[in-house]
Amino acid sequence: MNMLRLFAAIAVPWDIARGLAEHQTGLNGAKWRTAEQLHLTLRFVGDTAENRAADLDAELSAIAAEPFDLELAGVGHFGEAQDIHAIWAGVAESPALTRLQKRCESAARRAGLSADTRLYRPHVTLAYLRRPGPAAVMAWEAENNLLHSPAFTVKRFGLYSSHPSRDGSVYRLEQDYPLR
Repeated sequence: MNMLRLFAAIAVPWDIARGLAEHQTGLNGAKWRTAEQLHLTLRFVGDTAENRAADLDAELSAIAAEPFDLELAGVGHFGEAQDIHAIWAGVAESPALTRLQKRCESAARRAGLSADTRLYRPHVTLAYLRRPGPAAVMAWEAENNLLHSPAFTVKRFGLYSSHPSRDGSVYRLEQDYPLR
């Protein structure tokens, strides 16, 4: 049986990605994400059988939500001390984003997927790290903590597949869901 590694996400618009690129520097050993890789995950699904993916697609396509504005704000990291493994751009508080994320979670549950029990922290991963010095990460965060993007309108989200490559994961849009 074919398995797909899937996630539902909002793509970062090209002009916003260009602005983020200004912050993607100054940290040795960081594997900076390309503009094509930048996204805001709504629901990570993981390895999924094709028939379950079809069920998920049907449920996601039924989500009703209106377009909304979003801004990226601040930076942070995942992991602690020597185990810091990613740095990210945060997202300004958005009730509309929270509603869309909850609808994606409900759609995943209706499609037969297990509940995602982790606290949802909206973010855009800027780089993956391999054993960075915590002081270097803190210095990068201090230098970039005022990151703030212009507002952009979210008009759609998508179901993406992830494919490993030498240069990091390659993401392919499998289905597109316009907000209306």
